[in-house]
Amino acid sequence: MKALVVGAGSIGRRHLQNLKNLGIDELGIVETEAEHRLALALEFSAVQFPTLEAGLEWQPDFAVIATPTHLHLDQGSRVAREGVHLFVEKPLCHSAAGVLEFAAMVEGKKIISMVGCNMRFHPGPAQVKQLLIEERIGRILFARVHGGFYLPNWRPATDYRENYAAREETGGGCILDCIHEIDLTRWYLGDVRGVVSMADHLSSLEIKTEDVAAIICRHTSGAISEIHLDYVQRTYERGCQIVGERGSIFWDFNQKQVRWFDGPSGQWTTFSQPEAWEINQMYVDEMRHFVKCVANGSPTALPVPEAVAVMQIVFAAKTSAREGRVVPTASEVPA
Repeated sequence: MKALVVGAGSIGRRHLQNLKNLGIDELGIVETEAEHRLALALEFSAVQFPTLEAGLEWQPDFAVIATPTHLHLDQGSRVAREGVHLFVEKPLCHSAAGVLEFAAMVEGKKIISMVGCNMRFHPGPAQVKQLLIEERIGRILFARVHGGFYLPNWRPATDYRENYAAREETGGGCILDCIHEIDLTRWYLGDVRGVVSMADHLSSLEIKTEDVAAIICRHTSGAISEIHLDYVQRTYERGCQIVGERGSIFWDFNQKQVRWFDGPSGQWTTFSQPEAWEINQMYVDEMRHFVKCVANGSPTALPVPEAVAVMQIVFAAKTSAREGRVVPTASEVPA
């Protein structure tokens, strides 16, 4: 296979390394900054291109979009128009404009697509999902999902005020930036029909986006979820609690374990994260899954049309925070 990676920042470099480790030897890089592009091309024995159009003329089997969020939709559309299979880093886009048309193009051209959802390949959420599939806690009633970190510490080598996260027009704000938690909530509990949220810039961080958000979702199953996201916690926090009629499931990122309480027996079971497991493994497994789906022509874990449903929750949360009302997701709005 020939793989074209668009964007040579930290996540683009990670994908280049992982693709090479997965046996993809024909690699191409699209990067506008010439010196950086040349350095990576030499490091990974890759073909280099200054523009996306030049990269597509190389006729790759698939492209990986790893550029800033506000470029995803335009670049993804240009790739899709050529009928090239497509992996887009999360989030899919930063605004609703054109996203439905993009999803329709991807479906119409029968493109194998995937939007980055590496947390689904983390052993913690994967174990939570497996317990839910096995109906270990019965019918789900509610869930609490949370994620937070201190923005200046996220990329300490760069000025957070110059980061994409600091501006809404480049896809910043904790609602969009922490979309993994929104995706996981929908993965656990199913589609969402209505959203209410409060979000604001509450801290002294010098940014122009929300840094704290509380989102409540009503799922089509009737279950209720609460999602907390922030840029302000001085510790890195991530996890969930899911409660059903027969018990509860807890996941703690820092404790590296999932705990299941079985109500009828009154017993706790703990599932510990493998000791040798490293963070990059979920990116490797995610990309291995995508490459396999491209080879087999099979659906991925999060194809573009399904990722649109995740984005609809994001847009509903932003609208609710701005207008102070319950907002239905777009799929629930009457025609």
